Amino acid sequence: MRTHPFHAALKDALKAADDNQSRFAREIGTSQQLVSYWLNNGRPLPAEYVLAAEAAGFGSRHDLRPDLYPRDAEQAAA
Repeated sequence: MRTHPFHAALKDALKAADDNQSRFAREIGTSQQLVSYWLNNGRPLPAEYVLAAEAAGFGSRHDLRPDLYPRDAEQAAA
């Protein structure tokens, strides 16, 4: 299995939810089974859930998906 470079950010976000997959899923609007799939398959948090995770206090969009939400314009051009 190949782990995506941003998978660690998903694991950190889950820690912010007290390692409770059900709580994390509920807060971002998905199922626990899907969260488990992402975790078990080395996936990053999908783009459509990043802002919900940030709003729930599970991390910043910049940390969760820096490829989509770079910290500044210089990083975006890189």
